[in-house]
Amino acid sequence: MASFPRISVDPEIRFGKPCVKGTRLTVGEVLGYLASGATEAELLAEFPQLTHEDVLECLAFAAERERRLLIDPAA
Repeated sequence: MASFPRISVDPEIRFGKPCVKGTRLTVGEVLGYLASGATEAELLAEFPQLTHEDVLECLAFAAERERRLLIDPAA
């Protein structure tokens, strides 16, 4: 998997879900806010500890995980 220095996975934080480093915000939460229609500006206002670069890395992390999914063509 590609390197994502802004994302951390620690079993002691949020049950090991990928989080933005230095926060308890999961990649899934960031994506969920955006998917629900919130703008990046609204997200950054709601969570001032996040940066534009954090949001971009969450998107890149999710895209990389999507690329790595195995699909069973027989399913």
